[in-house]
Amino acid sequence: MHTKMVLTFCTASVLGGALIAGSVFGKADEKNMSDSWITAKTKIALFADSRVKGSDISVATTDGAVTIRGKVDSAEAKQAAEGVAKSVDGAKTVKNDLQVVAPSKREATDDKDDAITARVNDQMAKDTQLKNAGIKAQTNAGVVSLTGEVADLATSAQASWSAWQVPGVKSVKNDLRVKEKA
Repeated sequence: MHTKMVLTFCTASVLGGALIAGSVFGKADEKNMSDSWITAKTKIALFADSRVKGSDISVATTDGAVTIRGKVDSAEAKQAAEGVAKSVDGAKTVKNDLQVVAPSKREATDDKDDAITARVNDQMAKDTQLKNAGIKAQTNAGVVSLTGEVADLATSAQASWSAWQVPGVKSVKNDLRVKEKA
């Protein structure tokens, strides 16, 4: 536990330093702002906000569209996290996939979610069409979210179908992007 807190503090300090350095050298041009920069700024803002537990929220950004996932204690914390993410420079839109899970049920839910994610990843590794597709699975309260970029729509559909076959999956959110043909 102590190691996790120190690591979290160090990560927040490094990212915070980068954010401060960025603001010292001037505000970044929104058109040139990278997704990783927006993600880092959003994570720092969530860590700094006392209404939410930033360590329980994951952030992903694609083309300025921010997605927040994880578990929060209340509907108020969910709305606060969304507001924080929307206030970050460069965030064009915010998709709030946070799940409200009471702290007393969190441990059991987290254990189940980790097991479901592992089973989904195993299922995809067995499928020749999916095993090297670069699909990332994440589970929150039994809802599996699939992210990444796939070659075609058939691969995207196969990934959804494959995830649905795993015991314990309540639903599947397919956020896979299909690569543009050159």
